[in-house]
Amino acid sequence: MNIQLRIAIVGAGPGGLTLARILHLHGIAATVFEQESHPLERPQGGTLDLHEESGLQALRQAGLMEAFLAIARYEDQGSRLLDKSGKVLFEDQDAASGDRPEVDRTELRAMLLQALPASCVRWGCAMREAQARDDGRWTLAFDHGSEGPFDLVIGADGAWSRIRPLLSPYRPQYSGLTFIECGIDDVDRSHPALAQLVGRGKMGVEADGKEIIAQRNGNAHIRAYAIFRVPADWAARRFDLASPTSMRTELGKEFDGFASEILDLFRASNDNFAIRPIYALPVGHCWSSRRGLTLLGDAAHVMSPFGGDGVNNAMFDAAELARLLIERADWAEAVAEYEALMFARIVESAEGAAEGAATQLSHVGQELTLAMYRSHAGGNQGENTAPGAGM
Repeated sequence: MNIQLRIAIVGAGPGGLTLARILHLHGIAATVFEQESHPLERPQGGTLDLHEESGLQALRQAGLMEAFLAIARYEDQGSRLLDKSGKVLFEDQDAASGDRPEVDRTELRAMLLQALPASCVRWGCAMREAQARDDGRWTLAFDHGSEGPFDLVIGADGAWSRIRPLLSPYRPQYSGLTFIECGIDDVDRSHPALAQLVGRGKMGVEADGKEIIAQRNGNAHIRAYAIFRVPADWAARRFDLASPTSMRTELGKEFDGFASEILDLFRASNDNFAIRPIYALPVGHCWSSRRGLTLLGDAAHVMSPFGGDGVNNAMFDAAELARLLIERADWAEAVAEYEALMFARIVESAEGAAEGAATQLSHVGQELTLAMYRSHAGGNQGENTAPGAGM
């Protein structure tokens, strides 16, 4: 491949940074443009479980497994399922035995950034549009001015990608599910009963057409989600994010009849609540190849978080695109080959996520979740059915 190729990556999430890192290892420069002004401008979300055949494979290709092992939490792969009275229906007795280690999103991003030259990522660059040039290259327009021209622009900018409309007319559609997110700090010391309730991994309880999922994150933090099947604007009308006290009270009302020790997840929450409606692109989403443009991760195939494949898909997209760019003499053919392989590969994951979203909170939801847990007993019990990469 011609290492003089000018590459722009829009978005400094795990997918975009993984791509930049692998290219950097092979002497291929890329510039990452990120709209956030610095890495900690906003919370990056909860814990992730990386899969052997995708996320971990990408880290090996990036030469970062040693660095990853320093931040990975193999001890937090457990699962617990309760009924609304607090009775344990399923529990993974060996939370460290799986092969899908947990890692906090913030820690993963910091690791990837540390593996890149400081000049690689341009912060505070909110892209307005990508403009096609007569010579087949692209100019990127930002608030501060234009950058380019670039031979190849990769949209790694998430569910509401600004690059996707140049390739595909599809927009993510609301799944019918809305998550209300909250968090509990210093849980082991300040709320030991809740630490025990959640366990070493994640805890779920589903009943009465609604659900609570709580996940252990690093630094003794628990992130919890109240999940509802409601119209897209329901949560904004129902809850007042400006009043944490009201949020705690009203969430408790919504889960009236659940055990008090479960509702303590809301009572103990800090003041940082968020409303997260779940969107997805259609299964089989694809586009006709266009010279100089492509997508990866949620920009290409955002899906519901049920299945835990989001970040794994994004990182493996990055690894495959980098591999083909490095191996193929013609970079445009490499991109077209990457897209064809990605379209086929992602279908199974998208179908599983769509099925999970469609059946979640059904009248037999608890039975379906219990069956899923039991099917993984003795296998990959770390599979994450709680929020993953698209959140």
